[in-house]
Amino acid sequence: MVDSSKDHGRTFPGGSAVEAPERISLGVRARDAVRQRIVDGRYPQGARLVEREVAEELRMSRVPVREALRALVTEGLLELLPHSGVRVRRLERVDVEHLYEVWEPLAVQASRLAARRVARAVPGELSPLAPLQASLDRAERASGDGDGAREVAAHTAFHEDIVTLAGNPLLARTMEQLSWQLQLLFGMRKEPAHMRAQHEMMFRHIAQGDEEAAAASTLLHVRDSRAVAIKALFED
Repeated sequence: MVDSSKDHGRTFPGGSAVEAPERISLGVRARDAVRQRIVDGRYPQGARLVEREVAEELRMSRVPVREALRALVTEGLLELLPHSGVRVRRLERVDVEHLYEVWEPLAVQASRLAARRVARAVPGELSPLAPLQASLDRAERASGDGDGAREVAAHTAFHEDIVTLAGNPLLARTMEQLSWQLQLLFGMRKEPAHMRAQHEMMFRHIAQGDEEAAAASTLLHVRDSRAVAIKALFED
């Protein structure tokens, strides 16, 4: 997920003064709220977002909402309209193809590096696998409860936990740019049982410190995920 702390202390174009923490906090809150509404479908694809209406819904002034909408255009969740305003980006097939083309090598490398880090861990250290296991457990509970949104969030967290475990800051920053687009995409199709099993397989290989097996199982998972997404969104 996006680390909102990165906005603090930022100097915006056109001025040298640093924004007040209160102002930044409102901007972050507005961005998070709008982003969540996009991901969970309350703001559907193609919906035009009116700054005034969003501000009223969030009970905020228009300034932090304006900043939030601009930030979400940069993240790829919103797009500018030809004359004015923004709308929720509608994912076309080519957008999904492009997303997977970028995500696939990054996800594979993240799993490889995560397994390497596990293999090099000092015996007796706190297990670096605990967050991954926790995400899998949350996904399993959500699946049992029939809570698709919570399951999507848990599976997204699982992939993010692998990136964190990989321990490569550049990889983490790059993946951060894809995170919400991936969560939006994951939420648009049902997670098949065999893909949940693939997460377990990825976890086992990472836990064993087997770099190539972790990479191979991740490659299989990402390619299956792409096939499922394409079929669900554009071929059913």
